Amino acid sequence: MLKIGDSKLINSWAFYDWANSVYSLVISTAVFPLYYSAVTEGKTVSFLFMDWDHPDSLYSYALSFSFLIVAFISPILSGIADYTGNKKKFMKFFCWMGGLSVCSLYFFDGIDTVWIGIVFTILASVGFWASLVFYNAYLPEVAHPEQQDRASAKGFIYGYIGSVILLVINLILIQKPDLFGITSGMASRISFVLVGIWWIGFAQITFKRLPNNVYNKKPKADYIWRGFRELKIVAKQVIKYPTLKKFLIAFFLLSVGVQTIILLATIFGSTELGLETIDLIITVLLIQIVAILGAFLFSRISEKKGNFFALKVTIIIWMIVCFCAFLLHKDLPNVSIYFYSLGGVLGLVLGAIQSLTRSTYSKLLPETEDHATFFSFYDVTEKIAIVLGTFVYGLLYAITDSMQWSVLCLALFFLASLIILSTLKRTKYVQ
Repeated sequence: MLKIGDSKLINSWAFYDWANSVYSLVISTAVFPLYYSAVTEGKTVSFLFMDWDHPDSLYSYALSFSFLIVAFISPILSGIADYTGNKKKFMKFFCWMGGLSVCSLYFFDGIDTVWIGIVFTILASVGFWASLVFYNAYLPEVAHPEQQDRASAKGFIYGYIGSVILLVINLILIQKPDLFGITSGMASRISFVLVGIWWIGFAQITFKRLPNNVYNKKPKADYIWRGFRELKIVAKQVIKYPTLKKFLIAFFLLSVGVQTIILLATIFGSTELGLETIDLIITVLLIQIVAILGAFLFSRISEKKGNFFALKVTIIIWMIVCFCAFLLHKDLPNVSIYFYSLGGVLGLVLGAIQSLTRSTYSKLLPETEDHATFFSFYDVTEKIAIVLGTFVYGLLYAITDSMQWSVLCLALFFLASLIILSTLKRTKYVQ
C-alpha cells in the first residue's frame, strides 16, 4: 500500500477530479442548463401538481432540494465511514449513483418529460456532492500538511483539463450534429451519456489506489449509532477551535456566492443577456482554461503570502465580478465581449478559491482520525450555503423578473465573508 505523501497516491487521489469534473462543467454549468432552458423557454411547466411560469426558478429550486438532501445525509454517512473505515465504499456508491443518473438524463427529450430532467438532476447532484465528502476527506490521508495546497490545486487542475477535453468533444457533437446524422437535441442528450461514462470509467483509476481502511477500524453492530455520536463529538470540537469555527462561517458565506454563480451563470447569460449557446459555451471553456492558471498561481501565492491573504484577494475579485455582472444587460453593445471578459476574470479565481478553501480547512483540522466526519461539516456548510444561494437567486428572479438583482445580492455574501476572514488569526500551517 502506498504511504501518505507518495506522489503516486496523491496523483491517483487528484485524478478523481479529472473523472467527476465533467459533471460540474457539462451538466451543472454548460450543456444541461442551456438544454433545459431551450426545452422550457416561453412555456409553462407542470411538476408536482403545480404549474411553473418561470421554469428556470423550478430548476433552481430542484438544485436547492438536492443540496438539502446532501446536507442531511452526508454527516450521517461520513460519521459511519470514519468509524467503519469504509470511505472508499461510500465514495464508489455515490459515484455510480451520480454517473448512472447523468446517463438517465438522455430520456429528457421534451416538455412532457421535464420531470425526468428534474428528478435525475436531483439524483445526479446528490451522487456528485456526496462522493466529494469522502474524496475531500482523503486529502489529509494522502498528503502531508505542507503538500496539501499543491495536492488540492493539482486535483482542480486535473479536473479543469479533463472537463475541457470532454466539453470540446460535446461542443463538436452539438454544433455539427449533421456530421453524425442526428439532431442538435439528440446530440445534447448523447453528451449527457458521455459524461456518465467518463465519470464512472476514469474514477476506477482513483479507486484502484486509494486505501480503504487507513486506521484499521473494525465495524461493530452499533456502528450506525456510533456514527451519530461521532458527529456530536466533532461538533463540540469545532466549537473549541475559534479559528476553525470562524473559517467555516466565512466559507459558508463565500460558498453562497461561488456555487450559485457556478450553477446558474449560463442561465443568466441565456435568459438575462440573450446570448447564443455558442457564446455561452465558449465563455465556459475560457473560464475552465483560465482556472487552470488561477489554481496554480494562487497555490503559489498562498505559499508565499499565506492562505488567508490569497483567499481575501480572490473574494475581492469575486465581488467585482458580481458588480460588473449587475451592470450588464442585453441591450448593451458588444455584451458578449463583456461577458467573455467577465468569464476570464472569473476563471482566474474559480479554481483558486475552491482549491484554497479545501486545503485551508484541512490544515486547520486538529489531530484526528475522523477526517470524513470533519469534512462532512465542511460539506454540509457548503451545501446549506448552496441551498440558500440558489433559493434566494430563484426567489429574487421570480419577484423582480430580473437576475441582475440576484447577482448583486450575492456580492453581499462575499463582503460578509471577507470581513470574517480578516479577523482570523494565523496558525502553524495557515498564515
